[in-house]
Amino acid sequence: MPEDALLNDVNPHLINFYRWAAMGLDLGGIRAENDSDVYYSNRDRFNGLIRTGKADSRESAQLFYYLNRTGYNGLCRFNQSGEFNVPFGRYKSIPYADRFDEYRGTFKRWEFRYGDFEALQTQATDFIYADPPYDVEFRQYSKDGFQWQDQVRLAQWLANHPGPVVLSNQATQRIVELYVRLGFQLRYLMGPRRISNNGDRTPAREVLATKGVSG
Repeated sequence: MPEDALLNDVNPHLINFYRWAAMGLDLGGIRAENDSDVYYSNRDRFNGLIRTGKADSRESAQLFYYLNRTGYNGLCRFNQSGEFNVPFGRYKSIPYADRFDEYRGTFKRWEFRYGDFEALQTQATDFIYADPPYDVEFRQYSKDGFQWQDQVRLAQWLANHPGPVVLSNQATQRIVELYVRLGFQLRYLMGPRRISNNGDRTPAREVLATKGVSG
């Protein structure tokens, strides 16, 4: 558990949620129910906040949490207009958290940013863990997506970092070849598959690519 940490993501709504959680977030003021009418009403409200420049509000953070807990398979997806477009989920019941006080102390010591990874100013001794959108068909995790050229940019950026690096990704052939070519050490594991449009939950082969990490 690091005392100091910089956490960056390309999705501003995720970072907005963590920033509000650090200040003491609860779900007071919104309806958090596993109901399709409530879900689509809250989704419309969330997208309305985005359109009106209020995506960094407390209400937006509340709704983002609710939508991710209630939407289909926990999917986080935005269209090219930047609006959340995940359909209602199929859960029998959902244990919503009312408050996030247990994270407040830790999160207050950490810094949360959103934006492209190349804009980060890192120190030579920093430990970097990178968990990009996996190299699979679904890439619309944020408005602009994360394409193959972004995977390559990330790999090269990590390879140029003088400090220790760990990356996780789906072990597709081109991801494996990319990180082998850049001199990373690779380890493989089977990870749970939680998002699939055909119901397939067969574990997927994942890779941990490391550089400058002992043990």
